[in-house]
Amino acid sequence: MNPTLNTIDIVVADMEAAIGFYARLGLAFTVDPAYPDHASCDLPGGLHLMLDTEKFRASSQTRGWSSPSGDPRNFLAFQFAAPADVDAKYAELTAAGYPGVQEPWDAFWGMRYATVTDPDGNGIDLYCPLAEPSDAQ
Repeated sequence: MNPTLNTIDIVVADMEAAIGFYARLGLAFTVDPAYPDHASCDLPGGLHLMLDTEKFRASSQTRGWSSPSGDPRNFLAFQFAAPADVDAKYAELTAAGYPGVQEPWDAFWGMRYATVTDPDGNGIDLYCPLAEPSDAQ
């Protein structure tokens, strides 16, 4: 029996700040009226993204859980249609006060790539495949 990965849960310190950040990336979260420390968003392909506050995670889901420290251990990657879109989104997010980790650059693996962190320090990669040499005009 093989399980299906269909949900990613991100623990956040401030639900409103997290929802505001992810809204800038085009995600629309719905806060559960019965549990205001929980929000969810359906993504293409059947994937489900959830946000849970630290309080909710520590008190009800995983007793004894505490917030990790140090560099991001997880990264979500958002694909854009054009390399200029990566640059523009990086500029928008860093101008809004979100920490930039890696300014946009043309990665050796053939993508325009940049990284910021969300309000809780989770890594957020912004990328776009670069045109193949045969596709260049």
